[in-house]
Amino acid sequence: MGVLENGATNNQNSSPTTTKPTKTSLSPDSMINLDQGDPTLFEPYWRKMGDKCTLVIEGCDLMSYFSDISNICWFLQPQLGDAIKRLHRVVGNAVTEDRHIVVGTGSTQLLMAALYALSSPADRHPVSLVAAAPFYSGYKDQAEFLRSELYKWEGDAHTFDKDGPYIEVVTSPNNPDGAVREAAVNRGEGKLVYDLAYYWPQYTPITQPLDHDIMLFTFSKCTGHAGSRIGWALVKDKEVATKMTEYMQISSIGVSKESQIRAAKILGVLGEGCRTADSENFFEYSHSILKERWERLRNVVKNSRVFSLPKYPRDYCNFTGKYMDSNPAFAWLHSKEDIDWESRLRELKIIARSGERFGASPKYVRISMFSPPEAFNLFLERLSAIIDNTNGNVVT
Repeated sequence: MGVLENGATNNQNSSPTTTKPTKTSLSPDSMINLDQGDPTLFEPYWRKMGDKCTLVIEGCDLMSYFSDISNICWFLQPQLGDAIKRLHRVVGNAVTEDRHIVVGTGSTQLLMAALYALSSPADRHPVSLVAAAPFYSGYKDQAEFLRSELYKWEGDAHTFDKDGPYIEVVTSPNNPDGAVREAAVNRGEGKLVYDLAYYWPQYTPITQPLDHDIMLFTFSKCTGHAGSRIGWALVKDKEVATKMTEYMQISSIGVSKESQIRAAKILGVLGEGCRTADSENFFEYSHSILKERWERLRNVVKNSRVFSLPKYPRDYCNFTGKYMDSNPAFAWLHSKEDIDWESRLRELKIIARSGERFGASPKYVRISMFSPPEAFNLFLERLSAIIDNTNGNVVT
């Protein structure tokens, strides 16, 4: 039995697809920001946990730079490393045996550390960096920000045809379209980094424990605690883990210990909740909310001859022990009309991210499914009005 956003329970005799968007207290003229993936949607669950996640840090605690000098990642708090391994074992989404854990200030910093570790100053030319379109918009921004001579952003992996070494970032499930991905280039000189921020049971069926050379995860999308800025990498190769740690040392001299022990505490509570089948199971709770949102959005879009959403195959989830649909963190909304969809939505006071930012057509936009309930309800009202008022054609 899942908990819906309005506080009602979702049982087999009620269907959220038949529920019209709830009226909100927001002004009809309010600008709705659906651009950011800020996961405060999950805050009610953690508020309900109360003191279970409370920590007391005294003034004399955590003063040293060092956590465990015997570990390659010497600033990783041991309790966080243990909590990460336990959670992956419980969920079954990644192999942790014989892996080095490198902690970072979010997976963003860890991606930069991986690029540093996989490239070489001795190379005559920067190593090519690619990702299959539609790719996460941040990859290009991160790769080009410092104008590094170690690597160069080359765009879509599907069209990449240069000889020589390359690094491909594989995002699975993908941001923005939610698709399950594998490498696109598949050449001998390539190195792969798997961004698995959304490979958790609230977003997608867990079909197997993934076993790749470098796998990136983030606390923000696992639990919703984006403000703690914690991510981790599971790394096979000792030398790569050492170089990633070197990057972290140079760029920030480690990672906040306060954030690490908070993350360890919360991941521990999450893992304990997975042992129950009621509302204390965070993944069950968050899956129910996202499932309801997706059903409501699809119920609106199905009445349109212009707008469409991706379809995802049902698959067996080893974590839940049943077949499940995917409920991605973002909706990849497509318009058949030849318009700049982002600009048109902004005129209607809806902020979304254009498909062009993801290496795709401007007829696509990415819509965050993490928005506060009132904003999401108002978005559905406006989208319904567009469809109703134009009989399935975009307002001109």
